[in-house]
Amino acid sequence: MVTIDDFTEVGALLTGHFRLSSGLHSDRYLQCARLLMWPERAEQAGRDLAAKLASLSPQAVVSPAIGGIVIGHEVARALGVRALFAERRDGSFVLRRGFAVSPGERVVVVEDVFTTGGSTREVCEAVEFAGGAVVGVGSIVDRGLPAGAFSVPTSSLLFLDVPAWPETVCPLCARGVPFDVPGSRPAANPRG
Repeated sequence: MVTIDDFTEVGALLTGHFRLSSGLHSDRYLQCARLLMWPERAEQAGRDLAAKLASLSPQAVVSPAIGGIVIGHEVARALGVRALFAERRDGSFVLRRGFAVSPGERVVVVEDVFTTGGSTREVCEAVEFAGGAVVGVGSIVDRGLPAGAFSVPTSSLLFLDVPAWPETVCPLCARGVPFDVPGSRPAANPRG
């Protein structure tokens, strides 16, 4: 099972001042790509998350590009189903590259990290717009997803209570600490 020690061992638990893709700020960042760059760790995380999602009987896994692609692929491999990913086009997630879901096809949306759940919700909407039925969502890490963030079952491998603040009340911003934007979605007007 994936633990915080796995992140520490591969240098994937970063400390500093970060602007997350959600727009919130935090003093810690989990760089899942550093964990997933090790195929055996990626495979293990995929098997672990697939075990939590298997009872939903998914027929496909869809992930947001770019952060969710590797873990989505590994979950799909463990479940024996297709791995698709959604990409942003004109600011919204869509299925491209010939990816499609059949009407009513059971889909789980898999992400690397949940913070607010915004990107995952957008991918769920893209899947539903394409005709699929989202039956669950999963992630490697849950950083404090708000209760009731999704109307479908939610599973994560690791729960991490890490504070995240709006920029207007960020204590690191108040001290003038420059921030980094490590995620896959660029921040608007980064100051760091």
